[in-house]
Formats: sequence, C-alpha cells, structure tokens
Amino acid sequence: MQSYIETLLYSAIRAGTPLLIATIGEIYAERSGVMNLGVEGMMIMGAVTGYMVTYMFNDPWIGILAAIIVGGLISLIHAFLSITLRVNQVVSGLSLTMLGLGLSSIMGKKYVGISLPVTIIPIKIPILSEIPIIGPSLFSQDPIVYISMILAIIMWIILFKTSFGMKIRAVGENPAAADSAGINVFMIRYICVLIGGMLSGLAGAYLSESYTPAWIENLTAGIGWIVIGLTIFSLWNPLRALWGSYFFGGIRALQFRLQPLGISPNILAMLPYASTIIVLSIGAKETIRKRIGAPSALGKPYIREEKY
Repeated sequence: MQSYIETLLYSAIRAGTPLLIATIGEIYAERSGVMNLGVEGMMIMGAVTGYMVTYMFNDPWIGILAAIIVGGLISLIHAFLSITLRVNQVVSGLSLTMLGLGLSSIMGKKYVGISLPVTIIPIKIPILSEIPIIGPSLFSQDPIVYISMILAIIMWIILFKTSFGMKIRAVGENPAAADSAGINVFMIRYICVLIGGMLSGLAGAYLSESYTPAWIENLTAGIGWIVIGLTIFSLWNPLRALWGSYFFGGIRALQFRLQPLGISPNILAMLPYASTIIVLSIGAKETIRKRIGAPSALGKPYIREEKY
C-alpha cells in the first residue's frame, strides 16, 4: 500500500509540473490585465522546439533554453495584438493556439515517434529522499520539478511582497490610476505576457524532454486549457497553483491506475477538462469574478482617453 501511494504521489507531481509552470506564467499575465488563451499554442511550440534542439545538440538544457526563448517570442505576438493594437484578447489568444498547433505539426513531422537519446535525469536529494512516502515521491524528482516548486515561491514573493508586484496588481486592477501614478502600463503588461510565454515554453519543453521524452503530434493534448482553468482555480496566486496543479496532476495519474477496479480511464481523463469548463463558466460571470478576486481590468485593453 505504501509503495502504491508513493508511486501515485510521484506520478501526480510529475504530471502536475507542466501545469504549475504554465499556470504561474498565466497568473502573471492575467494579474496585469491580459488574458492569454494561447497557452496551448505556446506550450506545444516550446515542446517541439525543446525536442528538436535537444535531438540536434544532444543536450536537454540547450533545448529548454531554446523552448523558453521561442515561447517568449510567440507570446509577444499576443502582446502586440492585444496591448498595442487593442485587438480582442480572446480572439488573439485563440489565434495563437491555432498557430502553435499548426506550426508544431509541420516542424515535428519527421520526428514523430522518435525517442530522445538524452533526457533530464532525476536527482535524489540525500536524507530527504529516504523519508517514508513523501521522500521517494517528492525528493527523487528531476531538476525541473524542484525548479518549479522554488519558482512558485519566488513568483509569489515578487507578486505580493515587492514594489514590482504591486505595480503588476495595480495595472491589472486600475490601469488608469496606475498610469496617473507614473507606472508604465504598457511595459508592465508586455513584461507579464512575456513571462507567461517563457514559462509556457518551459512547460512544453518539460513534456517533450522529461515527462514523455519523444515527439508525437499534439503532445500537449489540451493541457493549456487546464492551465486557464487552474489560473482561476488558484485565485491568481502562485502558491495556490502549486497545490491545484498537483491535484489535477493526480487526477491524470489516476487515469489508468483505477482501471483494474472497473473504473473507465476515459471518465477520469475527462475530469480535468470538465472541471476546467466549470471553473471557466463560473469565472466568466462578472459578479463572481469580483467576489473571487479576479483583476478588475482583466481582458480589457487600456486606452488612455477612457476612464475605468
């Protein structure tokens, strides 16, 4: 029984890691007032880029760096359209997802089904990895898992305990007031969208270089949409995203483990997406959004001549 729990926790953390990384990035984008529904597109581009560069250079860390850069560059398309040109953020984000899915399919066509010769190797932390139950599952992971946990804490501190984080939240709540106070609304939003894109690229690279070290078309399989729901589920808080990601990761890990009990894995596979639809439906209502603490200016382009 203990080994089963350890295995389940280990799998839940691994499955939740790409969700956590991308959700932190989306939290920053939305905290600044920009909704980016292009997470799926940025993740899949990070996945294919990370895979291809790793395959060519035989170094997973170079692949991760390339994925982060590509994710950031693609996010700037959304930033330019939604912040500078003031295009509808939903339309712009969806276009980014379609672009990423289509482009990744073309780029990775000749690599389909080929496993990577090198992957990110798990590292056991001495002493801590020997703790019963939580040791093998929490302290025997690969470096990206550890980085994601530390990143959640650091990004929480930046968002809620620093002047830069205060500027981000001010821009997301009332950009006109923030502008009047001398805060560059456009620059803050560009930076946050860029952060979101870079972290989405990293999340995608984790999928293709560690979680499933091979390339298959549509590798992300809708994970980007779960990220959108997780952002609301976590109430735009990186630390809450930590637990939410592992919860959803645990549901994914359970898909085939409960099959011997007569529970269809298809039902469990559906749960994260059903939960996402419910969360998004609830979060779409203005009154509920205010109650759960959604940024007031979320999804609204900032126009200096208009008052909020």
